[in-house]
Amino acid sequence: MDRVVLSYGDSLLRSSDVALLDAPHWLNDNIIGFTFEFLASTLAPSTAERVALLSPDVSQFIKCCGKDAPDFLQPLELPKKDLILLPVNDNAGTQAGGSHWSLLAYFCTVREFLHYDSSPGTNTPHAQLMARNLSSILGGNPHYREEEAPTQHNSYDCGMYVVCVAQALSEQYFRGCTNLNLQNITPQYVTQKRTEWKEIIRGLSSHSKATSAH
Repeated sequence: MDRVVLSYGDSLLRSSDVALLDAPHWLNDNIIGFTFEFLASTLAPSTAERVALLSPDVSQFIKCCGKDAPDFLQPLELPKKDLILLPVNDNAGTQAGGSHWSLLAYFCTVREFLHYDSSPGTNTPHAQLMARNLSSILGGNPHYREEEAPTQHNSYDCGMYVVCVAQALSEQYFRGCTNLNLQNITPQYVTQKRTEWKEIIRGLSSHSKATSAH
């Protein structure tokens, strides 16, 4: 039975989703969406209002339809954000799917998109399309650049690299770091993070059950 393990904000995780945190599994939209939502909730209020960690479904919408439906994205107030983080998938359709994740980051202060791909070059066309569509919403003509990123050493950790890089960027950027450091995101670090995220989910689930029992 694929039971519900956790309901957190807009995220609903089932046992089959959480099982993907065990290697050698590829993370799906649900897990990445939850991690982004959780990371956003851990930011200080003054920081949280300046950053947007977008879910995979919203990011896919921007890639496929964003420039044609700016009203749909208006509530997100993206032009007011200092940092926007978007998971990129190589799926060409509007539905969930695809086989590779990467991360697109928009830095307002320098008006630049940086694309972090743990398998360099794999998602470039998808990230460029997403950046073009988002540019029409943000206004102006931001620069796009492929940024050096930690490299995956297997065929299944791309989603975990997205989560790890997103966490590092959101933490370092708002501490005023001018040179963002991603060197600690090694294969060993990524494996460790799989375990840590399982513990976070387990803790939230236990707390939710304890709260509902009272």
